[in-house]
Amino acid sequence: MEARDPELRRELDATLQARGELGPEYESALVDSFLEKVEQRLAGTYDQRTRRQLAEQQTAAVRGAAQPVGPAGTFGERFGFGVVSLVLAIPLSAIGVANAGIEGLVVAWLGIFGVNAVHAARAWPWGRGRRRASSDWDG
Repeated sequence: MEARDPELRRELDATLQARGELGPEYESALVDSFLEKVEQRLAGTYDQRTRRQLAEQQTAAVRGAAQPVGPAGTFGERFGFGVVSLVLAIPLSAIGVANAGIEGLVVAWLGIFGVNAVHAARAWPWGRGRRRASSDWDG
């Protein structure tokens, strides 16, 4: 087994050795101490990644590049939205049919369709970034 982080591997080895020397009565304290070190390492890695992403976004903004995630989100976000709406369609359909019959089913599916249409419309290229100027509203 190859250790990805040699320092954490040394800490684990030291913790295991200390447990062998001190006995099982100190096991809880040793495990807590090791987990605290792992959490600190993870927090540091997360902070470093966050700073790197922020710097990349700022660099892209300075260069005038478009933001990587547009108003419609990534494919994964759109796909997830579609899956969630289909999963929620099952109980909504059942509730609609139970309370209002076929009319309730139609209303439920029109609502599902409307929500998905609005969400999908955000991804249309001709709809992005278009805002009406105040002069467009003047007659």
